[in-house]
Amino acid sequence: MALVPIGVIHSPYKRREDIPRQGRLSREICEIEVFPEYAPGLKDIEQCSHLFVLFWLHLGDRSRLLATPPHDRKEHGVFATRSPSRPNLIALDIVELLEAKGNRLTVRGMDALDGSILLDIKPYSAEMDSIPEARIAWQADGGMIEQRAQDLKKEPMNSK
Repeated sequence: MALVPIGVIHSPYKRREDIPRQGRLSREICEIEVFPEYAPGLKDIEQCSHLFVLFWLHLGDRSRLLATPPHDRKEHGVFATRSPSRPNLIALDIVELLEAKGNRLTVRGMDALDGSILLDIKPYSAEMDSIPEARIAWQADGGMIEQRAQDLKKEPMNSK
């Protein structure tokens, strides 16, 4: 199996500690540069208000299979969390597309380090991709969701 980089992400986040815990809560602007040979794949992308962006977490830790999320005292398997440390260092963000010009997309809502490798872009559809009844049971315990939502707005990501 081989993944082919299709571009690079330019962001204001130069260090892992600068990254917001959830990109969707960030107001920072990022630029996605698609390599010229893949630019034809951007045809009509300006008609999308939001996108899924998949990228490589090049500073992640592949060896960790357990993580303790913020506002929780228990370890969980990485597949039950949103930890950036996991066997395959693939990240997924939902971003707002602000502008598409040539092979560059200006977006808001990313939590990628500057220089992260772009793997794929797909349109986000509220009708097909939103599941309002989705839940993570361990997050609902003890009022964690309300506290987490408040803290996500002000906490940078750490190494957990």
